Amino acid sequence: MTLEASLPRLTAPAAAASPLARAATLAFGVLAYLAFLVTFLFAIGFVGGFAPLTVDAGRAAPLGEALLVNAAVLALFALQHTIMARLAFKRVWTRIVPPALERSVFVLATCLVFATIFTQWRALPGVLWQIEGPAAWLLHAVSAFGYGLVLLGSFQIDHFALFGLAQTWRHFRGLEAPPAHFEERGLYRRVRHPLMLGFLIAFWATPTMSVGHLFFAAMVTGYILIGTHIEERTLIAEHGEAYRAYRRRVPGILPRLRRAA
Repeated sequence: MTLEASLPRLTAPAAAASPLARAATLAFGVLAYLAFLVTFLFAIGFVGGFAPLTVDAGRAAPLGEALLVNAAVLALFALQHTIMARLAFKRVWTRIVPPALERSVFVLATCLVFATIFTQWRALPGVLWQIEGPAAWLLHAVSAFGYGLVLLGSFQIDHFALFGLAQTWRHFRGLEAPPAHFEERGLYRRVRHPLMLGFLIAFWATPTMSVGHLFFAAMVTGYILIGTHIEERTLIAEHGEAYRAYRRRVPGILPRLRRAA
């Protein structure tokens, strides 16, 4: 599958903008991409338990407050992604934000939501399991494999367009965005959402499953199941029968042992 259909096209020739405006657009795109890299690396430490702020700890609070606040910040992430990624929102939003910057603004908004999760997370005491020794390192390796799957999957669509950098670079060079097209390759021949599979592996493979980690992983899993369903409605609207046939043939998140003919 190619990059998600909801990425907007430029509605006017990029060359019409002044050189200074195009340079500013590119600088914004680079800033957003660097913010994504820092946020993504911190998120790995946050979930894995080796960042200054972690899902296993957090600010002390009564149980009711902790559950409510943690659910709220995760819901904020779900709402931001669900709303800002929809075509109807983008049609309105790109009347305010230049189309070349739309994805970069989305990425920066996501980084801000993640920062809210990191700083506002409340402690949920208790440990369900604690594994030590070689088995712990094996689980860390499985989690790292999950993040590697996410990274590989992003490059098998269009990594730099997914995070807004390609759009600002094309705008800087005065080029139009290429039309979206449907294509199967790599991991997307095995599952329709390899990025989501990678995140699920990374979040659930942990040697220390605290109550906070369980709450985080369960909530994110629920969002992934709902979010992929909503995303596929957009892809069907964009690609029609081609995507319907792809969905019938290729599983959503969990790969089959043998690929259907």
